Amino acid sequence: MSSEEVAQLKDEGSQRQVAVAGGAAGLVSRFVIAPLDVIKIRLQLQVHSLSDPLSVRNVNGPVYKGTLGTLKHILRAEGLTGLWKGNIPAEALYLAYGSAQFSAYTYISHLLDAIPSPYHLPSAVNSFMSGAAAGACATTVTYPLDLLRTRFAAQGTDRVYPSIRASLQHIAEHEGPAGFFRGLGAGVSQIVPYMGLFFAGYEGLKPIMASSVIPMPFGTSDAAAGIVASILSKTAVYPLDTTRKRLQVQGPTRLRYVHRNIPMYSGVLSTLSHIWKHEGRRGLYRGLTVSLLKAAPASAVTMWTYERAMGFMLAMDNTVE
Repeated sequence: MSSEEVAQLKDEGSQRQVAVAGGAAGLVSRFVIAPLDVIKIRLQLQVHSLSDPLSVRNVNGPVYKGTLGTLKHILRAEGLTGLWKGNIPAEALYLAYGSAQFSAYTYISHLLDAIPSPYHLPSAVNSFMSGAAAGACATTVTYPLDLLRTRFAAQGTDRVYPSIRASLQHIAEHEGPAGFFRGLGAGVSQIVPYMGLFFAGYEGLKPIMASSVIPMPFGTSDAAAGIVASILSKTAVYPLDTTRKRLQVQGPTRLRYVHRNIPMYSGVLSTLSHIWKHEGRRGLYRGLTVSLLKAAPASAVTMWTYERAMGFMLAMDNTVE
């Protein structure tokens, strides 16, 4: 297939089909990467440094050592179900987020396409701006679910919240409506460049992968483009992701999570400054390896599922016609 024949995401399907395909992509992707997400969150919330033996003295809670070490520790201490903590709000998050993200992306892309010459935007700029705006919209709309996902994943054997209903009641009572949006500033700050870079990278790489001299079966050129775009964009904005996770577990239950020594933070810049000062660069990138191990297959599965779901619906429409 030549690069000219590869359709861009914005040119595929109706808004309803985009929403359905995006939701399906989110559900399937979440199911695949849930254990890696729990491992990533646990590492991001660990404030003690393994290179400094003094920092782990008197630590009330686990000391995780790398991706495999964290995996073994969770399995040993919490069992297999420990890898799926927070999965119910996470599935709801990915369903809503995927649907909102792809719907917003195609809608905004069409708006930008309507800008007349000589102000018409190049394709890559259109993809970046549409992806950035779509990420900001989807993140804001679904943020309470993301916060719940993080808090449940951060629970050890001592459960902070016995159920989703209890968590909603507790946060509303003790933290108010703003409690559901702790760390939103860091979330939006991270997702705007991340999704902008991701969609611009994906739209640019998809035709290259599709026309590769090495044949890729079952539409895996979509997956390959998703992997490369995800790794590049995730690495660029990762410190803001760590900041978001640290802020999400603030509040009255801060010292009850699996890591009992999480400091108090108040704002994106002060959190970044605190981590840099006390943990150095490694602190900002703690959990990056497992994050990339998660992000690469997640993006691959997301884009592959989206393209396959969209193709199926378009084929059904053609059959009906």
